[in-house]
Amino acid sequence: MQTVETLNEGLKRAYTLTIPFADIEKQVDAQLKEIAPQVRMPGFRPGKVPANLVRKMHGEAIEQDVVNKAIQTGVQEAMAEQEIRPAMQPEIELDPDWERGKDIEISMKVEVLPEIPEIKVDDISLERLTVEADDKAVDAAIQSLAENQKSYETAAKTYKAKEGDLVVIDFEGKVDGEPFEGGKGEEMSVTIGSGQLIPGFEDQLVGVKANDAKEVKITFPDDYNVDYLKSKDAVFDVTVGEVRKPKEAKVDDEFAQSLGLEGIDKLRELMKGQVEQELNGLTRTHMKRKLLDNLAANHDFPVPPTMVESEFDQIWNQLEQEAANEPDPEAARKEMEDEKDEYRSIAERRVRLGLLLSEIGKQNGVEINQSEMSQLIAQASQQYGPEDRERFIQYVQQDPMAAAQLRAPLYEDKVVDYLFENAEITDRTVTREELEEAIEAEEDETPKPEVKKPAARKTAAKKAPAKKTAAKKPAAKKATASAKKAPAKKATAKKPAAKKPAAKKASNSEG
Repeated sequence: MQTVETLNEGLKRAYTLTIPFADIEKQVDAQLKEIAPQVRMPGFRPGKVPANLVRKMHGEAIEQDVVNKAIQTGVQEAMAEQEIRPAMQPEIELDPDWERGKDIEISMKVEVLPEIPEIKVDDISLERLTVEADDKAVDAAIQSLAENQKSYETAAKTYKAKEGDLVVIDFEGKVDGEPFEGGKGEEMSVTIGSGQLIPGFEDQLVGVKANDAKEVKITFPDDYNVDYLKSKDAVFDVTVGEVRKPKEAKVDDEFAQSLGLEGIDKLRELMKGQVEQELNGLTRTHMKRKLLDNLAANHDFPVPPTMVESEFDQIWNQLEQEAANEPDPEAARKEMEDEKDEYRSIAERRVRLGLLLSEIGKQNGVEINQSEMSQLIAQASQQYGPEDRERFIQYVQQDPMAAAQLRAPLYEDKVVDYLFENAEITDRTVTREELEEAIEAEEDETPKPEVKKPAARKTAAKKAPAKKTAAKKPAAKKATASAKKAPAKKATAKKPAAKKPAAKKASNSEG
């Protein structure tokens, strides 16, 4: 095979590979001789079918297979010969004018990984902001847990509902005197002041008593998710089934036992561990962002455009999905377009830091062993049902790209841990508020823009007067190779079923 370089520009390379057809013919002849004894044809004894008939029957398929394998082998040999470290899969194209009998000419385009300059990791200094999981923090966590487990007791029939109480209602809404789809429900539980319903609806339930009939007048928001109801005035005939008052959340042995624990001491022990884990996560997030900012500031080198484009596409696709769920999708997309260059800068930073961390890990023997990889695959497979789980495991085991994507976050964390171990670290005790403010400040001050949501969300989409989707608190963010994350996907608002009057525990809405 002959290899000729046709392009060497930056990280882009191009080659022409020529495979002699004589080599193809030799392999085809060898395979035909190998299968000839097994060929069966009427009128001929086993193994006695003439060679020209064997070639006529199987030659074309064998030749095609040999050509495909020759191309794959030629590409691998060319990359080894040229010492190419590909950033992505090479782009291969067979000469469209190729005819059987002629030498095979292939064009190969590939982007190579950059030569990374000296990596400075010995002089990294970091400050570790730590927060003590003191009694106050544990008490607050337990109180929050108790609030989430809030229960209600039926109030006297003469009791007037106030904010924080739960009312059970039947309702039917009308616009212009006519009922509308989704405007009727029975035995729905509503906590006054929770913001579950359309603005203005819950306020008018203050003061109602059991068995009251109430006419509630509201105006649908301009950004309501049902077009024909936007900005419309509506009247709801409401019947109150009962009013319930929240029970005081007592944190004691009985409360702990209701959670399946021995007593309050055991609950405090468990909550202390959870608080420590959460605070340690915030500390690590802050340190990792500082570390990655340090690396980004001290290492600059070109990155493969194809890798940047792939990373940018992931960010952009996620932003487009979020924009589609915005009250004004067109405005959200316009804001995205206005900041497109910023998102591309974020993608470039991510790729550069990813390559940098990979090289640091390679130079210092950071590896993911087979046991860790098996555990990763097993954990990822749990998102699938029993029938698809085994198929997913086989897919990851057979597809190197899928395996690489799965192992990347763990490998990054192991490299970061290695850098932490070798950095000069000073500790400073702060409050939780100070640590969270430090993390927020880094997002504001970083030279690269934070990936932002495409548009500020207005009032969440609502059904009349069913509950709107609870706004989820953002999960604690895990820093990526760029110390930036694309925005978390928002749940599409769904129409919830009417609630039964039986008292239920308040759902935990943390995402």
